Amino acid sequence: MNAAEIILKNANVVTMDSATPSASLVAVKDGRILYVGNNSDSGPLSGPGTKVIDCGGKTLVPGFIDSHCHIFSFLRNQLTIDLSPAAVHSIEDIKTAIRCKAAMTPPGQWINGAGYTEFYLAEKRNPNRWDIDEVAPDHPVIISHRSLHACVLNSKALDLAGITNESAEPAGGSIHRDPNTGEPDGLLFDMLGYIRYRVMPPVSDIELEKGAADINQSFLSQGITSLQDATVSNEVKRWQTYRRIQEKGILRSRIYLMTGIEHLKEFRDAGLGFRSGDDSLRMGGLKIVLGEATGHLHPSQLDLNRYVLDAHREGCQVAIHAVQPATIEAAINAIEYAISELPDRSHRHRLEHCAECSPPLFEGVKKLGVVISMQPPFLYYSGERYLAEIPADEIRWLYRVKSFLDTGMVVAAGSDTPVVPNNPMVGICTAVIRKAATGQVLAPEERVSPLQALALYTRNAAYASYDEKVKGTITPGKLADLVLLSDDPTRFEPEKIKEIKVEKTILGGEVVWEG
Repeated sequence: MNAAEIILKNANVVTMDSATPSASLVAVKDGRILYVGNNSDSGPLSGPGTKVIDCGGKTLVPGFIDSHCHIFSFLRNQLTIDLSPAAVHSIEDIKTAIRCKAAMTPPGQWINGAGYTEFYLAEKRNPNRWDIDEVAPDHPVIISHRSLHACVLNSKALDLAGITNESAEPAGGSIHRDPNTGEPDGLLFDMLGYIRYRVMPPVSDIELEKGAADINQSFLSQGITSLQDATVSNEVKRWQTYRRIQEKGILRSRIYLMTGIEHLKEFRDAGLGFRSGDDSLRMGGLKIVLGEATGHLHPSQLDLNRYVLDAHREGCQVAIHAVQPATIEAAINAIEYAISELPDRSHRHRLEHCAECSPPLFEGVKKLGVVISMQPPFLYYSGERYLAEIPADEIRWLYRVKSFLDTGMVVAAGSDTPVVPNNPMVGICTAVIRKAATGQVLAPEERVSPLQALALYTRNAAYASYDEKVKGTITPGKLADLVLLSDDPTRFEPEKIKEIKVEKTILGGEVVWEG
């Protein structure tokens, strides 16, 4: 047997591989898993240059895979004012934070804030342009909602965006207006991407590398070795940016990069088709955001059918953002149409979120055999809001992880970061206990076992990006992406799973983070 470069021994190895569910030793060579077995096997694997890591009985699991996140938005958030519920509790708090930033910022330069949620503000409303004008009249200001589906601009920012009383409603977006005067009040729905990339100045190289270093630390410290970026605004330039900062070692986690309709031809012209790239950066599927910001489905069912069929014909995965019942129904119809035109049961089309799935919709989704990419941590961070806003008899249809798994469907999990923090242990814990941060239980019948919850972030998430042959389990031949945990989530007290700490993160056989 070849000598290993690294041997991790005395570990409680949870492999997520049904052929060898547990072990105590993992050997690594050339960035891949060479051997999985017992401590007694270390002798033949050792050589003069072998590094041995004694895990001290702690738990080794596959590297975590975040199946739905927004890397560049997370990066931007590192450069903005934190307006999350943990940081601000009222519009007055938001104004104070912006006033302080304005005092340190030259007039005319943009001020950014991110992460506010009106539900958790004392006023129970969105801020407006006039709130922000009071504290930053000489700066263009944008603050983004935690969902990334809304933002608020002050008057200077609206002027730069060319948004006036006469502005027409944009395709797929909405300009909120004062009900008495019709004047835009600064609140925009589904226009954040337009403002960030068409109106605001680009992030400088210095800011880019600083933000990338910050998010790199964040992902690796949580044991996240692979990211599935579900951003419709991803373009070839961003692909090139990620490649550059990866090559510089600034951002280490592997990336599966989706893109939207607008940029699909650009990628094709650059010779980047579905699954192009390598193990560090790979081209993902077509992301389609289904919304109802205007009161109507966007894109229309006809257009959606066409987009999905075109991608399906080319063997390209589609990932459809569908949250509310009407959007889930439209996604079902589009994928069903594509399959009827070109039968192919081997597809891995995805529904992103699939949050409010009533019994009739559930049956439709089940028949399609799609992959569901869900966000269990939403229940933890937004459970209180769900209970306040969703009818009591419909809560049981919210994020139906167990129901989908029971049908044999693949469910992967992610954070949608920066929407909520990216800690997989919170997501695993929440999938098991279905509790909000405030303690309320949501649809307990959808609880899953700790092992099933761990699979959402490992084996299942790898399948969602066609990577089950190279990651997701601790199996010989696969990439040596591993996480050493302080405790075993499959045996730990369910309520405390979220308290489990990452001790080491290993990427391609290299220890890239240690706690």
